[in-house]
Amino acid sequence: MATIPSPNIWHWPDLYEVENRAQDRDGAVFAHLRSAIGWRSRTVVDVGCGAGYHLPEFARDAAHVVGVEPHSPLVAAARARTAGLANVEVRDGAAESLPLPDASADIVHARTAYFFGPGCGAGIREAMRVLRPGGALVVVDLDATAHPYGRWMRADLRQYDPVAVERFFVAQGFDLARVDTRWEFADREELVGVLGIEFTARTAARAAAQTPGLALDVRYRVHVRRRPVGLEW
Repeated sequence: MATIPSPNIWHWPDLYEVENRAQDRDGAVFAHLRSAIGWRSRTVVDVGCGAGYHLPEFARDAAHVVGVEPHSPLVAAARARTAGLANVEVRDGAAESLPLPDASADIVHARTAYFFGPGCGAGIREAMRVLRPGGALVVVDLDATAHPYGRWMRADLRQYDPVAVERFFVAQGFDLARVDTRWEFADREELVGVLGIEFTARTAARAAAQTPGLALDVRYRVHVRRRPVGLEW
């Protein structure tokens, strides 16, 4: 399967860095993940790690962190970001063919990587392959049923059905949790710029007009599936 481009981070990496800093300012997603799965002294694989923004957070507690990213400029950026972290490495690779041996990881994490969903069973099977028994695949994505952000998403992605996506994950054996977060920007220029790389010009203008301040309320879905400890059928 060919790599699906991520236009926002591939084309505007500097603005995407601004977006990463603005997202989840209270750390609600990481707090939920620590409670739900934890990774202290374990091996974490971050699929679609981009420029490696989340790798240092995992590295604080994990024994070993592997970032996997298919876009070579982002691989280089992630390696530069984590150059001083002895327990982190970044590998060139894709979700459907992870550059890792069988049963070598405890956590496989994919955040807004847009790979896992209907028709993407290959990526899920690959994550299960590299997980040790009892390990967890964690897929974090934006919840398009929560507004206003979800309404803006649906305006641009009319074919996207968030309910169908959630049913897909349930059918694949995932648990579902919803996590509310606060995005906050330093100024209006940052906010408008980030909206401009996430939405079409028309939707971005509407979103900016409907956001009078510097903050957005954005909800995430967190899907977790564990590899069985005993026999697998």
